[in-house]
Amino acid sequence: MSDAKKLSRRIFEEVWNDKNVATIDELMAADYVHHDPQSPKFSDGIEGYKQLVKHYLKAFPDAHFTIDQEIQEADVAVTRWRVNGTHSGDLPTLPATGKTFSVAGITIARSKSGKLVESWNNWDALGLMQQLGGVPVAPGRAA
Repeated sequence: MSDAKKLSRRIFEEVWNDKNVATIDELMAADYVHHDPQSPKFSDGIEGYKQLVKHYLKAFPDAHFTIDQEIQEADVAVTRWRVNGTHSGDLPTLPATGKTFSVAGITIARSKSGKLVESWNNWDALGLMQQLGGVPVAPGRAA
């Protein structure tokens, strides 16, 4: 398993699933850059990623990621994942609903010298908001 694949898996398992934010210090480079157009923008680097994780874990404290597929090439790992949880904490635009959700996403992570240096993320933010009731579902469509 490449460094990128090992590091990416540890982010999902140890940081997100085990809620161990301190692990970010050993997995990410100081100048890590997080690309995610669906999420709020925090500063780059380790502290910015910690803020992002805390933001989502506050809203979804029982969030659990399942890795569906991993692909690696050189210093890049692609992970297809699913996250399930309950909306137990407030989001900036949506108070806690108590509703459960399940959404899929893909992360492309690049490593260098044993640390993650950059990632690109794409996930079903619209599906999440529809499942939580923050966005109406079109007639005849399931959330």
